[in-house]
Amino acid sequence: MSELKKNSNFITDIIDKDLAANKNDGRVYTRFPPEPNGYLHIGHAKSICLNFGIARDYKGLCNLRFDDTNPSKEEIEYVKSIEEDVEWLGFNWNEMFFASDYFQKLYEYAIQLIEKGKAYVCDLNLDEMKDYRGTLTEAGKESPYRNRLIEENLDLFKRMKSGEFEDGVRVLRAKIDMEHPNLNMRDPVLYRIKREYHHRTKDAWCIYPMYDFAHCLSDSIEGITHSICTLEFENNRPLYDWILNELGVHHPQQIEFARLNLSHTVLSKRRLRELVESGTISGWDDPRMPTLSGLRRRGYTPESIRNFCSQIGVSKTNSLIEINVLENCLRQDLNKKAIRRMAVLDPLKVVITNYPQDKTESLDAINNPEDSSMGQRTVPFSGVLYIERDDFREQPPKKFYRLSPGVEVRLRYAYFIKCVDVIKNDSGEIVEIYCTYDPKTRGGDSPDGRKVKATLHWVSVSHAVEAEVRLFEHLFIKPDPDDIESGGDYKSNLNQNSLKILKSCFLEPSFENAKAGEKYQFERLGYFCVDTDSGEEKLIFNRTAILRDSWAKIEKAKK
Repeated sequence: MSELKKNSNFITDIIDKDLAANKNDGRVYTRFPPEPNGYLHIGHAKSICLNFGIARDYKGLCNLRFDDTNPSKEEIEYVKSIEEDVEWLGFNWNEMFFASDYFQKLYEYAIQLIEKGKAYVCDLNLDEMKDYRGTLTEAGKESPYRNRLIEENLDLFKRMKSGEFEDGVRVLRAKIDMEHPNLNMRDPVLYRIKREYHHRTKDAWCIYPMYDFAHCLSDSIEGITHSICTLEFENNRPLYDWILNELGVHHPQQIEFARLNLSHTVLSKRRLRELVESGTISGWDDPRMPTLSGLRRRGYTPESIRNFCSQIGVSKTNSLIEINVLENCLRQDLNKKAIRRMAVLDPLKVVITNYPQDKTESLDAINNPEDSSMGQRTVPFSGVLYIERDDFREQPPKKFYRLSPGVEVRLRYAYFIKCVDVIKNDSGEIVEIYCTYDPKTRGGDSPDGRKVKATLHWVSVSHAVEAEVRLFEHLFIKPDPDDIESGGDYKSNLNQNSLKILKSCFLEPSFENAKAGEKYQFERLGYFCVDTDSGEEKLIFNRTAILRDSWAKIEKAKK
């Protein structure tokens, strides 16, 4: 991971000061603590790179911990996918833990708080607790159950654990301050009754700790030194500190950073789940999704994502990162790695009238001009070819330098050709073009020094491999999907043209044995990846990213 150099930021400044003061005995111990209630997305990648990267840079340790305290939304499927994503990004955890590993210990900590008079069992329902809580400008009211005797609270909490009460009838709350300016400190709930099957502990528990209670204590139990989380937990930090201080246990330092917000997508698990469950997209690994599994299927590399996370850096201020920053990191990586091949996505047949019938040549082609060690290949050439339909205009507009009647162009690795005739069907659609070629221009150069302004890619018809190609656009039409002009919700900004499927594309024969996950640059078209749906019967490719195209920009500007 040489691309991930140590980046100085406010978090590393804090760690440097801690090390200088020999805090935590000079240890640096971080963790990545996802909840297994969905698939990881590009926003999680920032946290993964940050936590694992800090551990690496300071020769410390980083745990992978699953925050599995809400069994109704958590599944083993998500656990496995998270493990796979972290490893795919190139990181190895020191230890793997689950918050459920600590359920008995957390229960004992709750008992300690009750015994100290710092927690009580409350019978208010959710609506009543909300009313009692107050507002940002009005103090809250104490629960009528707040001053129960310690013995009564201990008895009720143990009976909650034994399953004597129905869900929602009672909760365990911290006893802090109902007039506290931070609403999170107004006697927050620590435990609730929830009869749900847990993916690991099964039916052993019917009470489950709340996130704020389990998280800080899990950090403490594991000996974490720096608990790095996103800004939405900044207001929870006083509660994090209060719990640890009251229990007198090891106290990690919570540090918040700005989460990643990426244009033209959403990074909320709830919203991503809605897109999956509604059938808007095909699944968590749909190549249009910002999930790591979706990006992987689309053809993103772990190096490109790590470079992206390094490039955007770490700050305390939320901002919207343009998605082209991520795409540029991908292009930079694939430009060095992707094998070049020729493919025609919207075929137009070209017949070279003066090329000998039944003749085939083998032309040398470069696999990657950025890396000579990737060598060369041979490409078959014949007198009947496919070119891109968009590379021909019968009546070319200004600044169109590709093929048109009477115009000469170069075929990549091959010859100069000139259009001499156009063949149309009864509907007036061009179905073939006739050209002549100059046999003296083999390899793409003219011995008399004449120049052409365009080089086209092509595929020999008799040697072509047919494939399906899926073209993806941004999932949302607006940079901020929440930018709603007339009611509705973020789904009203969905891009209805985010997927276009081309059924009959033609590729050079070297693609014949392409395997799922392999990445290519289709010359002049972009980067493509073999999809997991691909099989022996038909190859299927996903467009990972486009290349820059000057003529496409000109046409787009006209519109």
